[in-house]
Amino acid sequence: MRAYIETFGCTFNKGDSEIMAGILSKNGIRLVDTIEEADLIIINTCYVKHPTEHKVINRIKKVQELYPSKPLIVAGCMIEIDPEKLEKIAPSASWIGPHKIHRIYKVANRVVAGERIKETGLSLIRKAGMPKIRFNPHIHIIQLCEGCLGECSYCCTRFARGKLRSYPIEAIKKEAEDALLEGCKELQLTAQDTAAYGRDIGRSLPELLNEITSLEENFRIRVGMMHPRNVLNILEDLIEAFKSEKIYKFLHLPVQSGNNKILEDMGRGYTVEDFKHIVESFREKIPGISIATDIIVGYPTEDEKAFQDTCKLLKEIKPNFIHLSKYKHRPRALSSSLKELDFNTVKKRSKIIEKIKSEITIQDNIKLVGTSQEILVVEKGRKGGFIGRTNSYIPVITEKGDPGSFLKVKINGATNTYLTAT
Repeated sequence: MRAYIETFGCTFNKGDSEIMAGILSKNGIRLVDTIEEADLIIINTCYVKHPTEHKVINRIKKVQELYPSKPLIVAGCMIEIDPEKLEKIAPSASWIGPHKIHRIYKVANRVVAGERIKETGLSLIRKAGMPKIRFNPHIHIIQLCEGCLGECSYCCTRFARGKLRSYPIEAIKKEAEDALLEGCKELQLTAQDTAAYGRDIGRSLPELLNEITSLEENFRIRVGMMHPRNVLNILEDLIEAFKSEKIYKFLHLPVQSGNNKILEDMGRGYTVEDFKHIVESFREKIPGISIATDIIVGYPTEDEKAFQDTCKLLKEIKPNFIHLSKYKHRPRALSSSLKELDFNTVKKRSKIIEKIKSEITIQDNIKLVGTSQEILVVEKGRKGGFIGRTNSYIPVITEKGDPGSFLKVKINGATNTYLTAT
């Protein structure tokens, strides 16, 4: 049997796809690069944002239209969040939820044999240490935990991923060690909230980081998104752990809004002042650290003052990366009972944030022109050249490179999204 896997969404979801690929491959199923070669199609869905939902739905419809005779398995968050819509658009597709991916081989065999299977619901499987086929041989994704401690009013992902379940430090460290011995150079630590790691088992993210950085190989760790509320509980220890040369100086800390009333309405559990305290503490102890943050524009209770507060915060903090989302109701989310703001208002505010974002990032990147940097080359570029990351995780394009190697380069150009170097 030959299987094709297509993935939407976050690093954690990519990790789920790599696990499914690993389990299938271990049991003799060949993974192929195109649908045309496949006997079985697997689409691993993301449902966190409205635009992604549309991409996922359109893709499922298109695949069924183009390949009606090929069995289809739909995986990922859509299964648990919006089963009614999935049933409507794909009445013959089989399902495998994010907590059932360990059963993918059995499901695949039954589906190819002509059955329609629905494997759904929460379970307590441990994903750390499961077989994986890496989509990039130099990057290993490690899932630290699944689920979260939050109750954000706008979020639907928590209905798919459930409450926090952390995996043992020993299992995670063993997975990291094995990956490094197999030649990986970048470890991507991922979760719905990495800062929540260990809260349910009496451990912590700084403890885990210290264990992984004790490994002897030359490598880099990218720590995934952290909820500010949970960072506050481990702040000093986390900063100390981040000082390791093996950890990218990159902090992904979503603020979502620069207004405390909106943060309260969102159920975020921290204030703007808390967010600024975390950023300032990291910058004081680790100069040059990159700050990434997320912004939701147009939350239903966001008035003009609240929006201007967000603009003011971004101009003050000057994050190196800003991930912007336009608010849209999500299935089962608490905020979906509120009236959405006018579309044109949200669109206008989004453009203002995009302009602020571009101004900040181009100014930051121009400052690096002429400097020498060490980069880890991670892949070939789609349009030529090679893509690497500085120690602060800024992307760099070079004409020459060897994926999986460290290079000394001189920065000779900058855009608002990446650097160029020789």
